[in-house]
Amino acid sequence: MARERADNSHTRPVRRLLVAVVVLCLLALVIVWRIDNPRVERLRSNITDQVVPNLEWAMAPVTALGRMVDDFQSYTRLYQQNEELRRELQQMRAWREAALQLEQENARLLDLNRVQLDPELTYVTGIVRADSGSPFRRSVLINVGARDGIVDGWATMDGLGVVGRISGVGENTSRVILLTDAAHRTPVSVMPSSQQAMLLGDNTALPVLEFLETPEDISPGDRIVTSGDGGVFPPGLLVGHVVVDRDGRLRARPSADMSRLNFLRVMRSHPGTSLADPGGLIGPPWPLPSDSATDAAPEDPDDTVELTPEDESADG
Repeated sequence: MARERADNSHTRPVRRLLVAVVVLCLLALVIVWRIDNPRVERLRSNITDQVVPNLEWAMAPVTALGRMVDDFQSYTRLYQQNEELRRELQQMRAWREAALQLEQENARLLDLNRVQLDPELTYVTGIVRADSGSPFRRSVLINVGARDGIVDGWATMDGLGVVGRISGVGENTSRVILLTDAAHRTPVSVMPSSQQAMLLGDNTALPVLEFLETPEDISPGDRIVTSGDGGVFPPGLLVGHVVVDRDGRLRARPSADMSRLNFLRVMRSHPGTSLADPGGLIGPPWPLPSDSATDAAPEDPDDTVELTPEDESADG
């Protein structure tokens, strides 16, 4: 028991001394490492050159562990990307099947109806030169004009849907007023109910649908096409789809991207023959043409002779 107490009495001071020496060494090392002096800098460089290469064996496990963590993270990212690609591939397969079915259905309908496209409905392509859009007016300027045969009022498209109509023709340029302009009015039909409506621009991205007979029969997503009323737009041109705003009003989302207009198609419109004389539909004019005098009607009602009873008895 006496020996154990003697050993404990000697080891405690030694431990305290060692701890104090280590703390002092660490403090001295920190102080030396923080001194900004060329000689101290050379000393630090020499110490680093001597100590760091000898510690490579100790840093090897740490480096390998860091590499394993990085590889695991990269594998995790690759797995997530692979799962996203698989989901997108499944969606694309579903869209492909839907597109094939729609293509076959369209071909069958065209064959049944024997649709023949109007060869006169051609177009002139122009480049958008300037955009004069403002809070009060929505229009663009294209580089085709009277020299290209452009006529005021013709419809313009961007390849997907109607953009607007020609409103002002110059020799080399034309101005196109967009569907979203407050002064633009477009007669449209909402499919598949075939309801006639008027598309009113209000300087917003979604024009308003007005003058519908039965708005309750209209659903979001219904197609909107030009009706051809008024003779401004050819019938059947795609305008957009029906949407409902926060206030419950029916609006149209144009198929054309109004914010990115680079090329526009000006649709040549060829109006039909107007009926100036409706008599050709009702019948031939009076008197009827005839070769016999008996079939000819009297030209003047005063020339007709009324027979009295005495004249009839005399003739008898």
